[in-house]
Amino acid sequence: MTKLTALVGTVSMAAVLMTAPSAVASPSTAQQPDPDLIIKSVTLGRSTVLVSGLNRVAVGVTVKAEYLADGPQDPSQLNVYLKRTGGVGPLGYMIAGYLKLTAGTVRDGTYTGTLAVPSTANGTFTVEWVMRGSLNLDIPQSYALFAGPSIAVTGVHVPKLVAQVIPRVVPFGSPYQVKTAIYDTATGLPYGTRIPVGLAADDILCNLGAINSGRTNTAGILYTSFPAASADLVNCIRVIGPSFDTISRFFMPLRPGIVGVTPSKTRVPVNTVVPVYGTVLGAPFRCPVLLQRLHGRTVWRLASQDIVRQSGRFTLRAQPPNLGNNSYRVYFPTCGRFQAGYSRTFAIQGT
Repeated sequence: MTKLTALVGTVSMAAVLMTAPSAVASPSTAQQPDPDLIIKSVTLGRSTVLVSGLNRVAVGVTVKAEYLADGPQDPSQLNVYLKRTGGVGPLGYMIAGYLKLTAGTVRDGTYTGTLAVPSTANGTFTVEWVMRGSLNLDIPQSYALFAGPSIAVTGVHVPKLVAQVIPRVVPFGSPYQVKTAIYDTATGLPYGTRIPVGLAADDILCNLGAINSGRTNTAGILYTSFPAASADLVNCIRVIGPSFDTISRFFMPLRPGIVGVTPSKTRVPVNTVVPVYGTVLGAPFRCPVLLQRLHGRTVWRLASQDIVRQSGRFTLRAQPPNLGNNSYRVYFPTCGRFQAGYSRTFAIQGT
């Protein structure tokens, strides 16, 4: 399997946060149009298919293609991409991968293989483009757009994958667990089998080289432990199938909002501008930070604001208006996966 296979599932997040990588939603920057690859026809062995549960149904795929160039880049195999054009389901794309040349030559030949359709497709998919070579996005590939036939998929007893990070907000420097639960959306019950699952904490493509394979128990549950450093990487859970996942989830664990702050001066003449320096742990780039000043005993009002720099640092400006102690704090509102937090309260004395 390859990096590209991780991308097909449309994902929602267990820990909140990420949408599915979009590399297969259209030809990516790792791919280029190939004027030498001419797709004459794409034929699907069936126009409708019924798929239940965790099963896949094989549908024959035949491509007739010409390749006009000579050399080592001749296509020994083709991959057909089908885009969702109707219905609602966890998958946005399907791939008929690694079709082999079975008749003719690369100059003018026929490629055959199968599309392994899962129940999570549930809807209508239409051939959109054909790519030669590997499914691996690390290797530049060439594609040809082709408006091809459609297949209508009826998925029943479709699986749902739920991920729970334990603890829900992962402290910095702490390991954590991910609880995976897979069940039948029609019944709300597990399938009663041990389901193979791939898990990783890696780059946005969830490189299979980093996958830890496991199986759920018969209740559809799997607990996986991750080291502290994995909380700052993309985590993925994948039910892996031929050429693309049956279902998958991509997320980054939630982090606490931990704010440190130091005023440059603690005693100044009234209305003097005082730089206030601080950091937010984890460096949530471009997230807002708000300096608040205490009015009366309980009311905090905005005094100034800034955004977190790539270093995690920020600079705010206090301007104490009153004689005596002026109380301040920094508020970090929830931003992406970083939860809201406050700095300690500090005072700047006006003289």
